[in-house]
Amino acid sequence: MPQSHARVLVHLVFSTKYRQRCLTSTVGTELHSYMAATLTNNNCPSLRVGGVEDHVHALFGMSRTHSLAEIVELMKTASSKWIKTRGREFDQFHWQNGYGAFSVSSSRADEVIRYIEHQPEHHRAQSFQDEYRLLLQKHGIEFDERYVWD
Repeated sequence: MPQSHARVLVHLVFSTKYRQRCLTSTVGTELHSYMAATLTNNNCPSLRVGGVEDHVHALFGMSRTHSLAEIVELMKTASSKWIKTRGREFDQFHWQNGYGAFSVSSSRADEVIRYIEHQPEHHRAQSFQDEYRLLLQKHGIEFDERYVWD
């Protein structure tokens, strides 16, 4: 086959260091746009980036030429540098060390997009920790609670 074709959708989730609630609506909206552009500019078409004050969700198509770890590192590094230019209150901003990445069927992409779009409503009833535990369990990922949070 002379050409390579792929569409692998990834739902990526990570939080601010210690789940600090610093991504207010104004900076959060700008951050989500910046992250979407970072993904798209690195051959990972962004379908949706969103979240709330202490974490981010991104749904994107995986690049054929970059590993997931490379994309996550690029997103975190670029967005961390960007947010530190938004004001002195972000001088000490950091993302958590880890992340969760979950495969998404193309047939369920719209469902995940709606889920990301409704994060503020969703988190009125559920904490990030509870949401993340459920995602790990739903995708059959074993985890040790002692090493999930930082």
